[in-house]
Amino acid sequence: MEFKTVLFYLFAAVLVASALRVVTARNPVHAVLFLVLAFFNASGIWMLLDAEFLAIALVMVYVGAVMVLFMFVVMMLDINIESVRRGFWNYLPLGLLVGTILVVEMAAVLGQRYFSLDALPNTAAEAGYSNTKELGRLLYTDYAYPFELASVILLVAIIAAVVLTHRERKDTKAQKIGEQLATRRDDRLRIVSMASVKEAPSVEKAVTEEGNK
Repeated sequence: MEFKTVLFYLFAAVLVASALRVVTARNPVHAVLFLVLAFFNASGIWMLLDAEFLAIALVMVYVGAVMVLFMFVVMMLDINIESVRRGFWNYLPLGLLVGTILVVEMAAVLGQRYFSLDALPNTAAEAGYSNTKELGRLLYTDYAYPFELASVILLVAIIAAVVLTHRERKDTKAQKIGEQLATRRDDRLRIVSMASVKEAPSVEKAVTEEGNK
């Protein structure tokens, strides 16, 4: 067995184990850390497949940015673990059924072409071959329209998230900058004309004056 094959089985085993711990861990912070471990092992498998750009992008984008954001959100929110996990085991049979169907479908698709080592494509690259350059060429030539469509969908999702976050809600208070800037002095200040009133001496003050005499 080649060393590359040993690495593949090692990365795959750790990836599957960490993925299972993501959905079974009781602490959400631990689940996020196991997901980071799963991403690192998936990046290692990408490296074995000579997909350096995808491996680096997986580590830098997901582990370096997305998962750090998830970690801060999970640690800042007061999450009730019991309410989140309530009903988890009731949906376990359905999850196992869906997972089994996915595995069977993948085996049916890959079994005809890729289960034989002789049918594997030749991954040997020429000298000076750049995986990143080839990926960029395909992305902006053959798949230019799907790429632009994906960018439009992401833009719509971002706008929708901002609109839903900043919608007016009855249970929250927010500043209305336009009304604050349009405020005049007469709206905030009222001058009242009234006669001066002489304050009557209090009992304690009167007793103190008598004592001084």
